[in-house]
Amino acid sequence: MLLGAPVLAGALVAPAADALAQAGLPERWSAGWGCAPAGPPPAASLQTFTNQTLRLIVRTSLGGNRVRIRLSNEMGDTELRLTGAHIGLRAGGAVVTAGSSRQLTFGGRTGVTIPAGAPAVSDPVSLPVAPLTDLAISLYFPGTVQASTIHNAAYQASYASTTGDFGAQALLPVQRAFASWPFLTEVDVDRAAPVLVAVGDSVTDGVGSTSNGNRRWPDFLARRIQSELGSNRIGIVNRGISANRMLADTPTALLAGKDLLERFDRDVLSTAGVRGLAVLIGINDIVYSPSTAPIPANDLIAGYLQLLTRAHLHGIPVLGATLPPFLGFVYYTPAREAVRQAVNAWMRSALPFDLLADVDLALRDPSAPQRLRAAYDSGDRLHPNDAGYEALAAAVPLTALSSLMGA
Repeated sequence: MLLGAPVLAGALVAPAADALAQAGLPERWSAGWGCAPAGPPPAASLQTFTNQTLRLIVRTSLGGNRVRIRLSNEMGDTELRLTGAHIGLRAGGAVVTAGSSRQLTFGGRTGVTIPAGAPAVSDPVSLPVAPLTDLAISLYFPGTVQASTIHNAAYQASYASTTGDFGAQALLPVQRAFASWPFLTEVDVDRAAPVLVAVGDSVTDGVGSTSNGNRRWPDFLARRIQSELGSNRIGIVNRGISANRMLADTPTALLAGKDLLERFDRDVLSTAGVRGLAVLIGINDIVYSPSTAPIPANDLIAGYLQLLTRAHLHGIPVLGATLPPFLGFVYYTPAREAVRQAVNAWMRSALPFDLLADVDLALRDPSAPQRLRAAYDSGDRLHPNDAGYEALAAAVPLTALSSLMGA
């Protein structure tokens, strides 16, 4: 189910780090973890923090000797003032491994004020990190801040402290836990490894997976890379947003994020080390359109072709994915199913992408192809469970993808 792109593959082979240094070129960084910011949340669910330390937990797909982070105030309408930031290895829960905490700076300063609508990248700090390692990023806000920029569906517990700056301490006095990632959007390592950015909706975001288990399909793919290709060959960044669409925003649900065509530059092109794009999106465009006269398949096809063209402008090959079965889902109708079938048929026959993962084939029930296999169903007839996400990751043609990305 795939076609190669030798011209792109040749263009994506990166020079070695020592050659870059000898040539006086900028140091190479690669994203080991990332999420897509969205918001602001509705007032009733807007999180507020006052004189507190947030300890945000993430798992990096790549290892390195130095790290840096990217923060975002892109959905905020006032400046965001941070006076302390630390990063360390997580021992478990909200606890940092003793001796691993490192203070982060921004232009040499221990704090930073991020203007409304802007991101900020920290200075690098030495911290040896292995692939598939849990990190704890601690952010201290001395005043009152609202989490207007946030990734809502983290499926990972993070923590807010009692009053005070506890970023340098291994033990955090926890006031409460929460399952989102406010402000933090990327962790980079000092490695010139190609990075695959996975964009999509709730199926990429991990709805239906086990919380605190890192069992989204990009997580399973990261584990496949380590076991089948070897350590640090390809980084994986998950920019899926639950309820996201390719062609339209949902004005009443800002946590669903800007449509993919709109957020492409921010969430794909700005990712450190991006050398590949995985696209699994479109089902929400279908199910949020009229039940008896849904969005035409040609509209979705035009969107995919735009993503493909814009990625290729930057030398980025694209892994496409067929849309999963959803018979029995609350928004299923025969007319919507016809659009899904037409889109999948186009992907398989036209082969527009550099590679194709046949997600539909991997997840559907062989005896009822319009329905998700029972063993892969999280319960709502659309979102996979852990086993389903593992099967989805197994459908990725990994050897061919590695070749395309120059890994």
